[in-house]
Amino acid sequence: MSTGRAEAGVRGKNVRSDCWIDLEIRNSGGIELEVSSKVESMYGDSIREQLLRGLTTLGIEHARVEMEDTGALPFVIDARLEVAARRALGELRAEILPEQRANPTPSARDRFRRSRLYLPGNTPRLFINAGLHNPDAVILDLEDAVAATQKDSARIVVRNALRAIDFGKAELMVRINQGQRGLDDLEWIVPHGVQLVLAPKIETPEELKLIDAKIAEVSAACGRTEPVWLMPIIESALGALQALDICRASANNVAVAIGLEDYTADIGVQRTLEGEESRWMRGQCINAARAARLQPIDTVFSDVGDQEGLRQSVLEAKRLGFDGKGCIHPRQIAVVNQAFAPETAEVKKACRIVEAFEDAEARGLGVVSLGSKMIDAPVVKRAQHTVKLALATGLLDETWRKGKEVTS
Repeated sequence: MSTGRAEAGVRGKNVRSDCWIDLEIRNSGGIELEVSSKVESMYGDSIREQLLRGLTTLGIEHARVEMEDTGALPFVIDARLEVAARRALGELRAEILPEQRANPTPSARDRFRRSRLYLPGNTPRLFINAGLHNPDAVILDLEDAVAATQKDSARIVVRNALRAIDFGKAELMVRINQGQRGLDDLEWIVPHGVQLVLAPKIETPEELKLIDAKIAEVSAACGRTEPVWLMPIIESALGALQALDICRASANNVAVAIGLEDYTADIGVQRTLEGEESRWMRGQCINAARAARLQPIDTVFSDVGDQEGLRQSVLEAKRLGFDGKGCIHPRQIAVVNQAFAPETAEVKKACRIVEAFEDAEARGLGVVSLGSKMIDAPVVKRAQHTVKLALATGLLDETWRKGKEVTS
């Protein structure tokens, strides 16, 4: 084996639940470990055993490993060690893969995507408890939240997190990078349980088709049969002008999101709370999404300390026709989910429509009516969605058909 030296991970007095590894690969001398850990008394021996197993997996027989540990979980230690080895040697024939947790239920095309929590891909301490905040989705971010020098590290951390972390009921999303780097990202995540890929800064349908084709190629190579959904993000004037074609570019598209920081920069204006500068773009993308039967998803609200401002932003997004909003902090999730909840009167009407539909279906009738009014199929579908949303937000419980009042 070749020799080399490299480091990976993070170190410092404010670091927690992570580690730093300096790996020097040698031609002889066996394995030398120097481990300093904040959890030495409880897990020191286990950490050393894990490092030895990882080196064996990678085929490294002679090396010196220096490690500073601040309570990193096993999937993080494996990731940092593999990154150091790849940086020292280049390509490796092996990977240090954590044991695959039980695969989650395949993600439904039309599931709720009200709240999506962005998590920087190279900051694994934020992953561990993310599911406890009950977001509809978590986004492990390989793009803007990761420095250029850490893209290689983030890929392996995210790959291991997809295998090892229980995110609860959240849909597992990854935001890839642009261009060829993004296509390469797919090789690291598609085989390991990602359910939806966010494609940033899409400006043409051809860009999305390349991503779709790459996912199909990787899925075939690894034997994956369940779909990987797509959510293109429109963040430029050109993307907005081609929104409908982008939305129709792939059968795996389930939603389209917008990014207003990049969009406003592209058109040369400042982004404001009032949002007048982006009203045309938001309307364009909402209509494109609805025409293509996709969920339109609003941009993030960047002031994490302004809960009322966030609530008003979500209510505006809901009035415009959006189905969800990105979150950059866990404290935003509950506000977003609640603000997207339907109004009480809307829920009561939806219940009556769903009951009328179920009654007509049970009686074998092809026509649904409520009083003297005929109910079209799209109205029934919307009512069913409202009832599901009311159940998810606690406005209804499963006994609602027995006459339980809607919670106000």
